[in-house]
Amino acid sequence: MRRLRWIVPERSLPAHPYRDSAIVYALLAVLVVVLVAVTGGSLVKGAAAGAAAFVLSTAYSWWRWRERQQARERRER
Repeated sequence: MRRLRWIVPERSLPAHPYRDSAIVYALLAVLVVVLVAVTGGSLVKGAAAGAAAFVLSTAYSWWRWRERQQARERRER
């Protein structure tokens, strides 16, 4: 049996990956708080959930960007 191997070109890094990911996750955190408010939930719990989601997702995203940049630097050496 023959397998196809797709060569995926490496995407370039955005100009501001850390800032962009923080903005996206901040907007999603605000969306969580708004949805909680609209549905009649506790704003304190909604704000806590939004803040936790923002911190965790931003930290993960920044960690992955850093890994990508370090891998690229290792390849360029």
